[in-house]
Amino acid sequence: MRQALPLALAALLLSGCASHNPEDFNGTWINQDAIKAAVKGGSLRQALNEHGPVFEWKLDIADQQASFSNGFEAADGQLSATEKQWQASFQGGQTEQLELDGDELKTTDQSGAKQTFVRAKQPGNAPLGGSFEKALYQAYLGGDWKIVEGQGQGSVVRFADNGGVTGLPGPDRFALCLAGDCATMGGSNDSLWLERKQRGAPFILKRDGDKLEIFQAVNRAQPDEMPALAAGSRQWVLEKN
Repeated sequence: MRQALPLALAALLLSGCASHNPEDFNGTWINQDAIKAAVKGGSLRQALNEHGPVFEWKLDIADQQASFSNGFEAADGQLSATEKQWQASFQGGQTEQLELDGDELKTTDQSGAKQTFVRAKQPGNAPLGGSFEKALYQAYLGGDWKIVEGQGQGSVVRFADNGGVTGLPGPDRFALCLAGDCATMGGSNDSLWLERKQRGAPFILKRDGDKLEIFQAVNRAQPDEMPALAAGSRQWVLEKN
């Protein structure tokens, strides 16, 4: 009954001022604009910065819960209905206004910055942020890549949307750097993590259309400073088949 009353009130508030039912907000929503910008080429970091900071939302009207991920951190908040929209409120006083525009979720933060999200396809039980990451991996690194330079030349490399990689000599797992400390350490460089049996290292990544270059990451910082990674020797050149 405690949940029924807030839901009934929300439905009453929103009826007549929106064509959507409250439950239409439910589910996982991802930042497709950031993915499209990344796939166009150029800097992955720039694409994510320009279309961030939030990459994924999870909304649960029944429990009045809202969560978002920025690719590094996650935040959990409470949903409440206003006269025209839903509002997500978080610790520290942060709020986001949420509304539906057709099949898209529109968000507006306290500074007036707006973002657009689309419903994730088959999110399943993916952890918060996982649906965006999976969609990015599919779009940005999906398909067959052939090693044209470096160890394993001639082999076909496949980056799976679950973080697995086959065809590269050595590593069997990868992760793109989206935000947080790895982004800070990489500066303006795109980077990824390659590992095998939970032991790995960062690499610098350069993607230009159907060409992918992977470089050793060289730390140019002093021992008492935060690492500052730059491109060292080129390890592989991959071309998409």
